[in-house]
Amino acid sequence: MTDHLRAEETNSEQQTAAPAPSRQPIGFIRQVELVDRVKAYDPDADEDLLNKAYVYAMKAHGGQTRASGDPYFSHPLAVAAILTSLRADPATVATALLHDVVEDTDATVDDIRKLFGDEIARLVDGVTKLSQIELRSEASKQAENFRKLVMAMADDVRVLLVKLADRLHNMRTLHYIEKPEKRQRIARETMDIYAPLAGRIGVQRFREELEDISYRELSPEAHATISSRLEDLQKTTLSSVLELANVLRDKLAAAGLKAQVTSREKRPYSIWRKMTQKNVSFDELADIYAFRVLVDKPEDCYAALGVIHSNWRMIPTEFDDYISAPKPNNYRSIHTAVIGPPSPDGRRQRIEIQIRTYEMHETAERGVAAHWQYKDASVGAGESTVEIVTRGQYDPYETPRRLVEMFQSGEDPDEALQYAKLELFQDQVFCFTPKGRVIALPKGATPLDFAYGVHTDVGDSCIGAKINGVQRPLRTALNNGDVVEILRSDHAPVPAEWESIAVMGKTRSAIRRRIKKMQHEDHVALGRSIAESVFTGAHLEFSLKGVREALKRLGKDSVEDVLVAIGKGDLPVANLVEAVYPGASVESDSEIRAASLQAFRPRMAIAGLTPGAPVKMARCCTPLPGERIVGIRQNDGSIKVHTIYCETLAEEDPPQERWIDLKWRDREEAATAFTRITTTVMNGVGVLSEIAGIIARYGVSIANIRLQNRSREFIDFIMDVEVKDARQLTQMLAGLRASPHVINAERTGAGDHDEL
Repeated sequence: MTDHLRAEETNSEQQTAAPAPSRQPIGFIRQVELVDRVKAYDPDADEDLLNKAYVYAMKAHGGQTRASGDPYFSHPLAVAAILTSLRADPATVATALLHDVVEDTDATVDDIRKLFGDEIARLVDGVTKLSQIELRSEASKQAENFRKLVMAMADDVRVLLVKLADRLHNMRTLHYIEKPEKRQRIARETMDIYAPLAGRIGVQRFREELEDISYRELSPEAHATISSRLEDLQKTTLSSVLELANVLRDKLAAAGLKAQVTSREKRPYSIWRKMTQKNVSFDELADIYAFRVLVDKPEDCYAALGVIHSNWRMIPTEFDDYISAPKPNNYRSIHTAVIGPPSPDGRRQRIEIQIRTYEMHETAERGVAAHWQYKDASVGAGESTVEIVTRGQYDPYETPRRLVEMFQSGEDPDEALQYAKLELFQDQVFCFTPKGRVIALPKGATPLDFAYGVHTDVGDSCIGAKINGVQRPLRTALNNGDVVEILRSDHAPVPAEWESIAVMGKTRSAIRRRIKKMQHEDHVALGRSIAESVFTGAHLEFSLKGVREALKRLGKDSVEDVLVAIGKGDLPVANLVEAVYPGASVESDSEIRAASLQAFRPRMAIAGLTPGAPVKMARCCTPLPGERIVGIRQNDGSIKVHTIYCETLAEEDPPQERWIDLKWRDREEAATAFTRITTTVMNGVGVLSEIAGIIARYGVSIANIRLQNRSREFIDFIMDVEVKDARQLTQMLAGLRASPHVINAERTGAGDHDEL
């Protein structure tokens, strides 16, 4: 029966490759034949379930037809047949038969549940929801579609298997779709999402065929060229390849090894991808024709490898041992390539050989499905009829789980999709913790990726790494076999360049989450500090209860939202004072005027003022106690106070008769003033809190703050600060400039910027 199934698959692939579409329903098999296929690998399969699903789906779809003109029922039947080649459990085969009835007929999920039970109803519902998303999808919605697919398959990977089989049959009949742009969209989506997912759960046969059909649609000329080269090569080398297979069998038998040797030809897309990755020509590829050696035990794999390398010269760059270091989808095999005997035209043939046990081959062919074990009749109600069996550290849900974690973290779907593509497409490197744990990473991954690959907490506390005992930069690309030790700290920073260092989508997502969390905490702490400072200066009590009672007036949902808005500069503190203490903003000794930079009574602090004349502090230079000052009488009779060195005053050059000699009183305890400073810092998490801490150490209060000119590297903090005199300001600015994160800190006139 197994040979018969393989013949069926071969016929189906040949039909797909034919230029003229067949008019026979693709994959149409009789009811009894489908049941026999399942019974061949699961003698205890529920025949009644399969027969009932077959008949129900056939009647439900009735006279519906596909774009090819075939009866619509031929499609779910073909999907079920494809899944029998993976030895799918009866529930999955029944789901394949029923997967379109809810979408395309009057049947409901409740109808399926009543007739077939909760398990199949849940699987059918999962596949149906994905199909409904697909029908409505446009290119711009691909990210959201992928998110739904990932979330559905995380609950039960069989949903993904049915979906992959559904997509495979649709791709085999893609040529019936008339609109080229629709064929291109479907092919691109298949290449970007479905083929890599098939590879990640180990169903390599699905991946190869999905990729090849997509490639033929997306690049028809290139596909035709490579196909033509393959046909020519087959005419000239096929006999020598078969001869070499016989020689290989004889060599292994002479060494006492019982082995099965088969040969295969790569598909056009696989050839194109390898030519592109290795930057080689068609003639330089080592594995257009490849041999597969199957043996009984793992130790026989290494014995066979010794025989092969003893008889033919190996190509060192083509050797990989995936038995000692399996791939994340539990693929295990030894890959090697050798220089074989000369071909009829005199050229030495480069031949790839894969060596594995029969059990490893089963996993390589069927992926996650190879680890299903069927339970007996004692299965409890509501339990799945399938259990996933893990071997060693293998987890068939590893990639789905990582992708689910990425989408559940609140990432933007489009960005998460890009990260997920990186996760799916990258080749692997295998590195080790100092204790010998294997961590599989994408090729090009860094120690930072390794840290997050071990655990999110390890990544969050990472401050450096040692590779093979030597401390190296976190941007260093890791190689197979590297032993990586992560250096950790409870107060690890998050430099701005970390996101660009990361290769894994999981790492970038985790870094972004951590940055957002730390920035949020910074803004809360800074907002509270600013609010407490202003309330204290106004002789008002600051309490969280008071802020909570003012939430409605402020239009905020929580106290934390208020503090964040103040910390980010989105909410002026004066608005908070007014909301908590209505009427507190009227003129009084506790008046709050941060925006106008007049939070003190200048007449009390300055000697030489004209009695009765209103006094204004010049915003261009914001005079501070201790500085030399001068008064300029305005047309309205008021007096504007400038510093003697004010550039704006020099440009205006008022007549001498309007000048008034002023000076600060020697010891005026009540005198404080607001001025504006601009601090340019290196962009990074925690810098805002550091700046606020430095300012607080000098006894200076922050009244308002705004972030300006923000870039990936730098950011400007524009702050109104309350100081006693120029000396205190000078000391505080010196303290800021001493920080390694501060590029520059200087006093700026309030008139140089918009109102905070």
